[in-house]
Amino acid sequence: MEQKKKEILSAGGIWLETERMILRDHRWEDLESHHGLISDPDAMYYLPDIRTHDLEESRMDLESSIEAIGKPDRREYFLRIEDKETGELIGETGYTVMQEHPVGKLVHAGYFSRRKFWGQGYMTEAFREILRFAFEENNVFRVTTGCDPENKGSERVMIKCGMIREADMKQKVWMDGRMHDRVEYRMLKEEWKRLRRG
Repeated sequence: MEQKKKEILSAGGIWLETERMILRDHRWEDLESHHGLISDPDAMYYLPDIRTHDLEESRMDLESSIEAIGKPDRREYFLRIEDKETGELIGETGYTVMQEHPVGKLVHAGYFSRRKFWGQGYMTEAFREILRFAFEENNVFRVTTGCDPENKGSERVMIKCGMIREADMKQKVWMDGRMHDRVEYRMLKEEWKRLRRG
């Protein structure tokens, strides 16, 4: 693990740790497990635009993530989430830089995980670390994210991480043969600082 960490960091990549997990940039050796996750109909049910349908699509997605590593103008910060003890793939989380201003970056975040890890607090722990990295290390000013309100687990992560609900959009997204609602949450750097101060 230490050798992998050294290689990722020396390439300008990201390696973060929480109590139970490692959040890191992707490597080519991740392809098989990455494909298993990003093509999983359960994990990706609410993200049909991201879900892949064959190994080649997953390879192209992984290639895009790897190419972003170390770029001075990097815009994609989606990291692989692994169990710290076993190295098993849990899911993925991160954000895309949408705009950049003198006050900092405006980003849109997301996350998804394998079904076996649902409901155990893994994603809340991982996403809280992503917020910390964004605001404390990556000059992010504003984070937004959102979900289908039917996806109670996803919305719970946002609430537990202290994000603020700021939009309730009716009949916003066409998916699975019908229109779905969407809720949006935000956090500003100053709100993160207040949260950290308790």
